[in-house]
Amino acid sequence: MRTRNLVLFAAGILFGLGLAVSGMTDPARVTGFLDVTGNWDSSLIFVMGGAVATLGLGLLAWRKWVGAAGWFGTKLPPRDTDPVDRRLVPGAAIFGVGWGLGGFCPGPAIANLAALRLDALWFVAAMAVGMLLARVLVRADRA
Repeated sequence: MRTRNLVLFAAGILFGLGLAVSGMTDPARVTGFLDVTGNWDSSLIFVMGGAVATLGLGLLAWRKWVGAAGWFGTKLPPRDTDPVDRRLVPGAAIFGVGWGLGGFCPGPAIANLAALRLDALWFVAAMAVGMLLARVLVRADRA
């Protein structure tokens, strides 16, 4: 359990550093990306594309060489042939509205807590309330 927690902690630190190095902890960069009619900042596309490609190729290689076994006795979730459902669409819409209004998504918001940014603190608090409400009202933690 201790090794698992250390690996998870190191992965979180690496993720946060990657966000900071790429400039994705700056809400102005996010809103610049969303402002397609003004001074559009396309850099987020390259960061997201790199992340999606890394994850996709990594999962493909992992499943080919190891199968569905994850680290520390876990199992990878099965491939879903129909991943879009009635719960995904409103959740994605709420995420997008929050992302556009706040300029943060969950990872950069949490990374910004280390910088003691007050706007990140408010965003993370509101995000936590939303997660609790989703868990209680629509049982979002259940498949």
